[in-house]
Amino acid sequence: MSPQITPIADTEQDLELSERLLTPDGTRIANPRLDPFVADVDAAQLRALHRDMVVLRRIDAEGVALQRQGQLGLWAPCQGQEATQIGTARALETRDYVFPSYRETGVIYARGAQPGDYVRMWRGEEGAAYDPAALRVAPLQIIIGAQTLHAVGYALGIQHDRADEVAVTYFGDGATSQGDVNEAMIFAASYGAPVVFVCQNNHWAISEPVAVQSQYPIAGRAPGFGIPSLRVDGNDVLACLAAMRWALEHARSGQGPAYIEAVTYRMGPHTTADDPTRYRDEEELESWRRRDPIARLEAYLRAAGELDAQHLAETQNAADQVAKEMRAACLGMVTRPPLAVFDGVYAEPHTGLERQRHEYSAYLASFESEA
Repeated sequence: MSPQITPIADTEQDLELSERLLTPDGTRIANPRLDPFVADVDAAQLRALHRDMVVLRRIDAEGVALQRQGQLGLWAPCQGQEATQIGTARALETRDYVFPSYRETGVIYARGAQPGDYVRMWRGEEGAAYDPAALRVAPLQIIIGAQTLHAVGYALGIQHDRADEVAVTYFGDGATSQGDVNEAMIFAASYGAPVVFVCQNNHWAISEPVAVQSQYPIAGRAPGFGIPSLRVDGNDVLACLAAMRWALEHARSGQGPAYIEAVTYRMGPHTTADDPTRYRDEEELESWRRRDPIARLEAYLRAAGELDAQHLAETQNAADQVAKEMRAACLGMVTRPPLAVFDGVYAEPHTGLERQRHEYSAYLASFESEA
């Protein structure tokens, strides 16, 4: 299943090295590697995937709007990556455990997140963004690549307990340059851990293009660790679903780790603190607009006579409702007083902590005196 190792020359060649089931214009093509894993997928399931992607894009747009309006400290957009996140996440079993990075809004949506869960961390509220035990998703990881080690550690526990589950970790192309990711792959391969690595190659590590970080397809690295890999068109939701089913079957059957590189594109900024116009041009952006994952699936469904005005209207209404609930949850959050950060740290009074509380209190008071 591993890709041919060919140097990346440009975007077009890069994409030709990816497995797909739907071409950018929505044409369904045969693929002997992927077809067996989606033989059961019917029109109703495809419409459900379409709905998921539309809802996710609306959630993402609302997150950006809330940040611009001063309600969130930051937001990490995932526009353009909907097919990768929804396609792979919908292949998971409830019992599987996910270790995400900070951009996996679509993954936590697919795992059953509530409207407030999308914004709690970005608003700076206490605790995790959601209940990790309920969603079976570890807290969003800000440290680049660190979650891959956590996933492998958890997978080793699965192996020890002989449990019927798989650990799945998501990360970006930039994370593949981190030591943690490579160390995680070494441990996973050495011990045959039931873990799936999902690299969302969105072509940019903030302002660093992927061609600078990797002269060859990223999925080509995995076989060097002894991990089978599959490189898919990350804007093809059906291919992403198939790829994850392949990887999960491999890991769940005791064959060890598997690796997916989903070739996609980050249409928005790295975060709302970033200005992508400083490092990429409109021509590149336009070339990826023509590969839009939602438009691609719509074209296929429309050609098959499986997309009508009622579905589109119901889908948009559902997306708007989720965004409305997300906004209400965000605006309804009661921010704890700043000094509450010192509560519950130690069971008994601690002089060092009390000193810090006093210093921070004085710091906050200095702003009141200036006013």
